[in-house]
Parts: sequence; C-alpha cells; structure tokens
Amino acid sequence: MKITLKDGSVKEYEAGTSVMEIAKDISGGLARAACAGEVNGRVVDLRTEVSEDCELNILTANDKEGLQTVRHTASHVMAEAVKRLFPEAKLAIGPSIDTGFYYDFEHAPFSREDLDKIEAEMKKIIKEGHELKRFTLPRAEAIRFMQERNEPYKVELIQDLPEDAEISFYDQGEFVDLCAGPHLMNTKSIKAYKLISSSMAYWRGDSEKAQLQRIYGTAFNKKEELEAYLVHLEDIKKRDHNRLGREMELFTTVDVVGQGLPLFLPNGTKMIMKLQRWIEDLEDKEWGYVRTRTPMMAKSDLYKISGHWDHYKEGMFILGDEETDKEVFALRPMTCPFQYYCYKNTQKSYRDLPYRMSETSTIYRNEDSGEMHGLTRVRQFTITEGHNVIRPDQVEEEIRNCLHLTLHILRTLGLQDEVTFRLSKWDPDNKEKYLGDEEYWEKTQNALRQVLIEENMPFVEAEGEAAFYGPKIDTQAKNVYGKEDTMCTVQLDCAIAENFDMYYIDQNGERIRPYIIHRTSLGCYERTLAWLIEHFAGKFPTWLCPEQVRILPISEKYEAYAEEVRKELAKNDIDVTVDNRSEKIGFKIREARLARLPYMLVVGQQEEADKTVSVRSRFAGDEGVKPLSVFIDQICEEIRTKEIRQEEQEK
Repeated sequence: MKITLKDGSVKEYEAGTSVMEIAKDISGGLARAACAGEVNGRVVDLRTEVSEDCELNILTANDKEGLQTVRHTASHVMAEAVKRLFPEAKLAIGPSIDTGFYYDFEHAPFSREDLDKIEAEMKKIIKEGHELKRFTLPRAEAIRFMQERNEPYKVELIQDLPEDAEISFYDQGEFVDLCAGPHLMNTKSIKAYKLISSSMAYWRGDSEKAQLQRIYGTAFNKKEELEAYLVHLEDIKKRDHNRLGREMELFTTVDVVGQGLPLFLPNGTKMIMKLQRWIEDLEDKEWGYVRTRTPMMAKSDLYKISGHWDHYKEGMFILGDEETDKEVFALRPMTCPFQYYCYKNTQKSYRDLPYRMSETSTIYRNEDSGEMHGLTRVRQFTITEGHNVIRPDQVEEEIRNCLHLTLHILRTLGLQDEVTFRLSKWDPDNKEKYLGDEEYWEKTQNALRQVLIEENMPFVEAEGEAAFYGPKIDTQAKNVYGKEDTMCTVQLDCAIAENFDMYYIDQNGERIRPYIIHRTSLGCYERTLAWLIEHFAGKFPTWLCPEQVRILPISEKYEAYAEEVRKELAKNDIDVTVDNRSEKIGFKIREARLARLPYMLVVGQQEEADKTVSVRSRFAGDEGVKPLSVFIDQICEEIRTKEIRQEEQEK
C-alpha cells in the first residue's frame, strides 16, 4: 500500500502496518514524540493498523489533536488514581477539552487536599508505566462487563450507543474504561500535568439528573509549558469579574435575594448609567432611533400571539395558573411583542420605513441554577434592545447599519479585537421548533450571509443557534476562562409581522407586511460590564470610571483648597472625591493606586498659592504640576472623546 506523508512524499508498506510502525520507520525521534495518527483526516491510535492507500500525518504534542490525546490519557490516569484512593467513586465521563481535561465522578465533593493526593497517586501510576491496550466487546458483554464493576453511568452510556456501534475499552493494568480513544501507548508518556479544581456537575448536563463531582486538570508535553499555563491561570484569577467586581465594590450577590440576581453597588451602578446614557444618546441622536418604554410583564395572550408561549415558555417566569386563574401573566423574556404594538399605534406608509425603535429593556429569563455565573448568566438583565421595522428592499442596508453601529460601539470600548462573528442558522432536522419552511430559512440565512461576505467580516456558521422566527448574526466573545457568550446580535425576521397583523401602506395604497430586524447594539449591560472588568482588569478608561479623580491634600491645612478644586472639577461633570483622612500622603497615593484610579491630584502650599495641581496618573505616573484649568481641559477632552490611554508599561 502507498502512504502519502505530510510533506507530500510517498512510501510503501505492507498492508496491516500500524501507525506507530510507520512512525518508527520515518524517524526514531518522531516515534518517541508521536501521540496519535491522522489517517485521511481522521485522528486514530498509534496502534491502528493501516490496510490501504491513504494520507497519513503523525501527530505530536505540538499538534492540537496530539495534545488532546495526551490530555485524554491523563484523564484516564486521574480516574485510576481516584478509584485507587476512593474505590466507592462511580465513573461518569472524562474527555479532553481545550484547556486540559476533566472527569466526572459520583462521589462527595473533593477538597484541595484530595486533589493533591490524587495528583501524587497519578505520579505513581505514570512511573509504573502501564501500557494502554484497546479491545472491543459485543453490546451484551460490554453491558455485563460494566455491571460487574458496578459502574451504572458506563452501563447507561453503552445502552444509548447505536446498535451498530463498535464498543471499545482501554485497559491500563488494573484500570479499564469505556472509551473510543485515541490514547497514548504508555502512561509514562505523560510528562507534565496538574489538577486545577473541582466543582459540581450534572450528569449529561441535565439539572434533573444526578449531581456529580467534576475534577478539572491540564497536561502539557513540557514542564515549561505547564508552568507558563499556571502563571496564565493566576492572571485569569486576577481578571475574573466575579472576584474583581466584588473587590472593587461594583456588585454583590446575596443568597436570600436569589441566584442570578446581582445587586449593583454605587460604583457598578454609575458605570452602567454611563454606558446607558452613551448608548441612548448614540442611538437617538446619531443613528435615527425612537425610544419606547414598555411594561415588564404581560398577559399570556401576548406571548401566544408572538409564539413565545409555545417556543419559550420553559424559560419564562409565569405569574398564575392557566387552569385556575382568569388571567395569567408572565415577566417579559424579550421586548419585541411590546414594541410591535408601539409600531401599530399609528398607520405607517412606505416613507416611514425603516422605523427604528429602541428601549433600555429589563427582561427576565428562568435560567437553570447550574448555568448561573456572575454577571454573564443571570435571571434579570438589561439590554439595549431594538426592533427595526423595514421594507423588504431595505434588508441588506439595514442589517449593514446595525452591524456598523455594533462595530462603532466595540471600537469605542476597545473590544473590537476580542470578538468573532457567527451566522446562527436553524436546525433542519428539528423543523417543528421554528416558524417558516425550508425556503424561508434559506432565503433569510442567505441574506445575512451575503452582508457578512460583502462587509468582509470573517464568520463561522452554526446550525441550531437561530431564534425560532429567524437567523442571526451573533457577535461572540470569550471570558477569561475561554467560555464563549453572545454579546450583541442582529436577527432577521420575515415571519412574525403576520402574527401581529403589522403592515405599511406602499406607494400603490396596498397593505404590505414589513420585515423586522431584532438587534442589540451593546447587548446586555451586565454581561458587558463583566467583559469590561476582565478586559481591563479593573483599569477602565477614564470616561467609564465611577471615580475619575481623587484629590489628596498633603495635610488638613489644604483641605479648603482641595474642596475648591473638587467644586471646579464637579462643575465640569468630572466624578471626583477628596481624601481628607489624617494619613500620610504616601499612604493615600498607594490607596488610590490600589483602587485603579485614573488620576490623583496632590495639593499643598505651593499648589494653593499658584492655583495648580500636582498630577499623578495611572498612565504615566508623575505628570508634574499643571494649572487647574489646563488639567480640566485635558481630562474633559479625554472623557469627551472616550480615549483609551495606555499605561506606561504598555507603551
């Protein structure tokens, strides 16, 4: 048989030669580094025998798939260590992931001390050098095999496999696990690993099923790579908005209030107010929107017209019982059906379109408790929600305008390089979940795709991520832990106007159904604040800071001048405070630095006499003495332009 290698060269081998044997023939060094093989694009074990002509790539830990093989094997070693130390633990699943691996167990919560013991046991298993051997069993034998080992989760997994599935196992001495592979040849090949944390997880991600304990770990080919990753994790912890937001007194949560219901403290409230005022002025004064204000709840009748009752009821907070109450209400999970009636309040002609409505909308979604996370996944949140009612001939231009608005906002916030774009499509295998037929979905998806292509915006496509009424362009961003969330969205809806009898009068006097673009320009304020906290590590641009300037009088003798300076700054809408504590000036400066303030103004005898201020900034350190009027002009310009100043060490 002929084997075409990665460099394009072709070699001949006997049919039935394993990937490892081919690697050894190419180079002894390559064989020692090999983790897996890629045969015609499919990742396979090094044990796999090749029996026909193919393209073959030998994967090492420098390849993504090769490193995943290392991590997958490390997850099995961890599972063996857990079973040695805690024989009563039941095995669930243990895959590799982008950042390492995890394994789920039915067991009591694991402490950090437990993880350290498991790590030590892993070291023993790796040193013992067990060879991993793959074997298969018929379905009935496979089920019996796991039943005899009292592993109910593995039995369930086998039972759910297709009838014609090959059921494979890996044996590494005293430990055997159900697994499709691939795996390393020997446990000794695991060079650098670390168990990171443990947490609760639901079996198969279903909150109605058993609670398990998940242990997260990571593995690399070299200790230096592992050490660099652990340093990266420490940086992540420092940026985590859950930790930093509380430390900076931006928000908090309280058990008796409820999960997913954050309380915004004065600093966080001020930041959201600044964002909200900016967005509302931007939309209304520069982008042609009118503003609405609609109720936070409605009768179930409204949601039945819109389709949300049928398609989204499980995610809503329902007030009342349809069987016993005359009227049933629900807190709004979105604003669209309310704004449709704002549109319908007066008859519109084709000249009135596009008719752009926007609202700062607080909405409510009954998220699962296991999904709650800080400010990124909450049950009550506020969004910059808008609905643009348009003529069919305005689709491309209006979608483009919505995208341009989002990009303008992202650039202003300095976040444009952190996002990716996704065309979220329907799932043709589950047509009952959606309005419209296949032709409708092809037409609307193609319209969005065409705009993305013409705007030269790189994007991926994802089936099953569309809204029930139409496809979306989603702006995606990852948090510090790598989890991706939707930040902003532009959705095309050519169907829902029929439900609400929405129309406009065309040039011939005919009633025509409009199309609707559902969009958020900034998205959810809570999620955006979390994003900003992590992106800037709490060192926000001056215009966004809840405290922009702190005045530090050298002693109480200069408090009157400090107050005079404060009043001048406040007149210019600058958020300013005075630190009048009877502390040394060095202490006050350190405190202000720890608070990540943009500016400190030190005032004493000379400054009072000359009507100046001694300026210290987060960006350049000591900026010297400036006339107060000059400093005010400079900071006002920085705030007006929403400049993002770099810190000295970043220049």
